[in-house]
Amino acid sequence: MISADLSIVLPEVLLALYAMAALLIAVYTSKDGMASLLTWTTAGVFVLLAVWMMINGSGTQEAFGGMFINDGFARFSKVVILLSAAAILLMSEGYMQQRGLLKFEYPILLALAVVGMLVMVSAGDLMALYMGLELQSLALYVVASLRRDSVKSTEAGLKYFVLGALSSGLLLYGASLTYGFAGTTLFSGIIEATSDDPSLGLLFGVVFLIAGFAFKVSAAPFHMWTPDVYEGSPTPVTAFFATAPKVAAMALFARVVHDAFGGIVSDWQQIVAFLSVVSMFLGGIAAIGQTNIKRLMAYSSITHMGFALMGLAAGTAFGVQAMLIYMAIYVTMNVGTFAFILAMGRDGQVVTDINSLKMYSKNQPARALAMLILMFSLAGVPPLVGFFGKFYVLRAAYDGGLAWLAVAGVVASVISAFYYLRIVYFMYFGDETEGALDSKMSPVLWAFLMGSAAAMVFGVFNLFGIEPAAAAAAATLVN
Repeated sequence: MISADLSIVLPEVLLALYAMAALLIAVYTSKDGMASLLTWTTAGVFVLLAVWMMINGSGTQEAFGGMFINDGFARFSKVVILLSAAAILLMSEGYMQQRGLLKFEYPILLALAVVGMLVMVSAGDLMALYMGLELQSLALYVVASLRRDSVKSTEAGLKYFVLGALSSGLLLYGASLTYGFAGTTLFSGIIEATSDDPSLGLLFGVVFLIAGFAFKVSAAPFHMWTPDVYEGSPTPVTAFFATAPKVAAMALFARVVHDAFGGIVSDWQQIVAFLSVVSMFLGGIAAIGQTNIKRLMAYSSITHMGFALMGLAAGTAFGVQAMLIYMAIYVTMNVGTFAFILAMGRDGQVVTDINSLKMYSKNQPARALAMLILMFSLAGVPPLVGFFGKFYVLRAAYDGGLAWLAVAGVVASVISAFYYLRIVYFMYFGDETEGALDSKMSPVLWAFLMGSAAAMVFGVFNLFGIEPAAAAAAATLVN
């Protein structure tokens, strides 16, 4: 029944209809004059959909013959995606408005990107997977180059587009091989085809699919687009890249390897473990020499994706749970950090050099303390929440028989702590520079910065209930 299928995909349909209606209304009214209202409205729609999923979600439902799966794993991922996207939209409104970048297309494009992400995490078929992935990517290519008068922004959009097309090609080739040797595009059919001794063609299909996903999560050695795109994009767009799309791509990664290739864990486990190690060390070492805070956060995200992949490499339900907890904590830390970065400026001009933070604590002690907490949490310093995120994935790797990977994770964590602590050193002990940063910070940014920092401290008691929710979500995926 088509009505039953549509009721299962109702959140995605409603969000797509909202984006199209908003586009028509904006075009036939004051266009950019509607941008501020559209930004707040879109954020509100994201929050309402997240609340709806939390209230109405139960059991596992399939639509369109198994192409779309609405289960606990999908709902958990969607709630994190929607809430993080709403947070970034609210944070970006004032910043974009002040710099004349707030176009009416901006919230609409983000809404369409989020529709793609929601489809991605519920995909039960290679074609549904690709449709969601491309809808997300096409919208993000445009927002990356939103600042049309900036060469760096245009370059960021072009690099992302060209390398994104390359990764889509790898993904499509892997999907074609998988279809050719499994005889179906449905994950439920692929897992049956791999239950006996899988053919060499299917294994090559897995390799190419994983390469495509690695690009989307910016895992090394497929990370080459990340630093340039993070630096060149407008800062709110960079904040968006660092949060919601990462969750969607990691969830899709987990969905495919467990739902479609769950019968050959030992074959893909070593590939994911390799990606994890390379990402952790490359991100950690390359970030040491960075002076631009946006490039530093790009390498930081590569490192953190390495840790999230460590949970996935375990190949167990606990590994998926650890990955989900890690991604939820990672997104919260990034929202707070980017709230601080968005407020960095001097005489109304954007400042991204970390040297400008020297003795920042002297003028802004509260903000410096919040940033210190976030940096310590990103570094995984106990007893902050970031430590528990790393502890979960390290334990998952160890329990999954990958003790060597857990040891590598500890070493990489120590290396990456250097560049987080360097920012703290500058804020509290650096030589004072001429021309302090602007003291002005919008109430919205201040609230997200302080709220995120507070979550890192008070979340240690029960992780705000994320642990049982992530366990339930993982259990629906890995069975």
